[in-house]
Amino acid sequence: MSLTKTTVVDQITVTENGIVLYREATRIMEDGNQISQTFHRSSLTPAQDLTGVPANVVAICNTVWTAEVVAAYQAAQAAAELAQTSGTPT
Repeated sequence: MSLTKTTVVDQITVTENGIVLYREATRIMEDGNQISQTFHRSSLTPAQDLTGVPANVVAICNTVWTAEVVAAYQAAQAAAELAQTSGTPT
């Protein structure tokens, strides 16, 4: 009986505002047959630090996060914060 544990990124999604969502699947295998699987989901906002992020997710972020996408995201966040502090709905 041989047990192995592998972790792979099995889903990557990009939202219209540039947020990158990804899911890591951790699989426990016994003699080539999967006996267990768990998931961990993460999200990354435009221009976020990518230290420790899987390489294939970093590649997607570097492609998607153009200067325009980062600027639009930051402007939307600033507008949302201003609306929240002034009590105006966004």
